[in-house]
Amino acid sequence: MPPGTAEQRHRHARARQLFFVLSGLLEMELAGTVFEIGAEQALEVPPGAPHQARNPGRDPVRFLVISSPPTSRDRQEVTAPSSPMDDEST
Repeated sequence: MPPGTAEQRHRHARARQLFFVLSGLLEMELAGTVFEIGAEQALEVPPGAPHQARNPGRDPVRFLVISSPPTSRDRQEVTAPSSPMDDEST
C-alpha cells in the first residue's frame, strides 16, 4: 500500500479476514478502534465488522489479506461513525 493512501471503509457480510503485515506499519480502523500493525503482526477482522486499512506514513506497507470465504460480491461500503456505538445502526 503506497504512503498516504487508504481503502474505502467497508464490511463483509460473510467473509472473515486476516491482515498480516510483511513490512511497514499498517493502520487499521476496526469498528471505531484504530490499531497499528507492524511487520510480522496480524489482525483478524470478523464478518460484519466495519474496517479500513490505511497507510498514513511515508513508507510503503506490504501485507497479505486472507479471506474466507472469498470476498467476491460480499463487500458493503459504510461511512465512518461519529462514535463506535453508531456502527450498530449502519
